[in-house]
Amino acid sequence: MKFLLVEDNRALADAVASRMRLDGHVIDHAEKLEDASAFVATGDYDLILLDIMLPDGDGRTFLERHRASDLDTPVIVLTARSQVSDRIGSLDLGADDYITKPFDHAELEARCRAVLRRKSGNAKTTIERGGIVFDPVAGHLSVGGVGVTLRNRELRLLEVFLNAPGQVFSKQKLADRLFSYDDDVSENAIEVYIGRLRKHLEGSELSITTLRGLGYRLDHAG
Repeated sequence: MKFLLVEDNRALADAVASRMRLDGHVIDHAEKLEDASAFVATGDYDLILLDIMLPDGDGRTFLERHRASDLDTPVIVLTARSQVSDRIGSLDLGADDYITKPFDHAELEARCRAVLRRKSGNAKTTIERGGIVFDPVAGHLSVGGVGVTLRNRELRLLEVFLNAPGQVFSKQKLADRLFSYDDDVSENAIEVYIGRLRKHLEGSELSITTLRGLGYRLDHAG
């Protein structure tokens, strides 16, 4: 998954980002609302973690604009305000959940999983399709009942395809999903990950089709 973290407390942001990256997620970090708006305008995110009190304004203003523009990216508000009225206000503006600082990182991770499951309309985390069983949260894949070990970016690449079967992804779009804004990525890197994932899917009914000049698509032979 690719997350945008909007938080001006550098120590907290570093701790959250490090924990999320250990789980294989890609994290972009913005310390100001201006930077957050630039990130959202140029990239796609699965989830936004949004602080309220920021140097250049109130995070709720960003949230309100985000929802007014019909963007449906889930948002979890990070707030030091414990009053019920503040939390209700964030939910009314379109937040999917909130968590009060200081928080336990395990609780934040659990809330992220719950919000993402709700967005996908699936109460369970596993995906079963074409002879594979895939759990993106646990990072497990089995093909024909045999466990397959995936590296983090291979895992996230498979997740991108499984969440949108039949959709064509350009190399640039895949790079945007797999790498953070600061990473230096070549098209060859995407080709390498596609090749590895194809090998992992051998023995299943799923295949990754190359559409010359367009990109890649996950197809189901069944």
